[in-house]
Amino acid sequence: MVRYRTGAVALTAVLMMSTAGMAQDKRVVTYNADFDPAPLAAMEEVIASFEEANPDIDVQLNNFDHEGYKTSIRNFLSADAPDLANWYAGNRMKPFVDAGQFADVSDVWEEHGLKDKLASALPSMTFDDKQWGVPYTYYQWGIYYNKDAYEAAGVEVPGPEGVSWDQFLQNCEKFKAAGIDCVTTGTKALWPGAGIFDYINLRTNGYEFHMQLTAGEVAWTDDRVKAAFAEFAKLQPYLTRNHAALDWQDAAALLVQGKAANYVMGNFAVAVFKEGGMTNDNLGFMGFPEITEGLPRAEEAPTDTVHLTTGAKNPEDARKFLAYLATAEAQTTINNAMGQLPINKDATVGDDPFLQAGFEMLSTADGGIAQFFDRDAPAEMAKAGMEGFQEFMVKPENVDRILERLEKIRGRVY
Repeated sequence: MVRYRTGAVALTAVLMMSTAGMAQDKRVVTYNADFDPAPLAAMEEVIASFEEANPDIDVQLNNFDHEGYKTSIRNFLSADAPDLANWYAGNRMKPFVDAGQFADVSDVWEEHGLKDKLASALPSMTFDDKQWGVPYTYYQWGIYYNKDAYEAAGVEVPGPEGVSWDQFLQNCEKFKAAGIDCVTTGTKALWPGAGIFDYINLRTNGYEFHMQLTAGEVAWTDDRVKAAFAEFAKLQPYLTRNHAALDWQDAAALLVQGKAANYVMGNFAVAVFKEGGMTNDNLGFMGFPEITEGLPRAEEAPTDTVHLTTGAKNPEDARKFLAYLATAEAQTTINNAMGQLPINKDATVGDDPFLQAGFEMLSTADGGIAQFFDRDAPAEMAKAGMEGFQEFMVKPENVDRILERLEKIRGRVY
């Protein structure tokens, strides 16, 4: 029996009476979430399938709006915790782990072989060698490109395997000569620039360093940070010049029009590219190039998760539901509705070529899955960092001053 609310509970007396008799012999699992309509319907379908297989369990889903949920979760975890709660992987979940509000569910991972089935998300779900929730969806970031722009500049169109970093930069010089932006972006809202920095840092220093940096454990003046910015400086001359005045959709238009060749962006942008007139024939996708040779490949893939709370009244049945949510069947159902990617490597993906490419890329990432800079860093540090990235992309000569400023902010924030 799935119950639904938006914000505060809005169950009518009639509904309460009608469900009371049906649920009186069932064990209840309460689940607080923040789904949009399409994934909500898919999760309700998943819950219904679970309840059919477990007729003695009643999962009661309470749905909040996204923004309200960010505030509500801090309140209900302290006061009246549900059994299960939606949240995010990586450093975004760590404060609740450290506060003792999310429960260790390593037993669920061990019993159901999830370290293999959900291997790509294992690092982002692990702290102190324990797993603290179950991931059910993510979406890839990478480089989307316009094949027509490549042909117009006389540059060989890359295959799914992409190109080396040196070759990518050499191609940028050819695009510049042809009057085409090699890489477009719009940093008016700051976050798109963070996607570029994250990938350069992941490819230069790796996943663990990304996590240490966003957790405040590494100085922004560290030589490894400077090494990432040195690689960033190689790309900077080839970025769309007025990116600081553009929204991400404005930059998407430049890619659609062939005025730009490449765009470092998340898969949600594909719909915008196609609404602009691109098709599977001239829109391509590739992973971000390797920079440090032999470094395990980490990817950027914001991951949504469900957690068992330490205040759970029915942890045993909640664990059963987490195990079901981790199955290929459940993850196929919800991600087909969301237009995103299942994490279970045995799940199936629709025939969209960009989702298929993303599924292959993320499922084989052996270096970890990062959660995006503004998810992995605290809000104040994330804002300052993204402002620094934007400034660097406009004035790379300010790099030392930018890093010194970020280091001072790190000292205050953490």
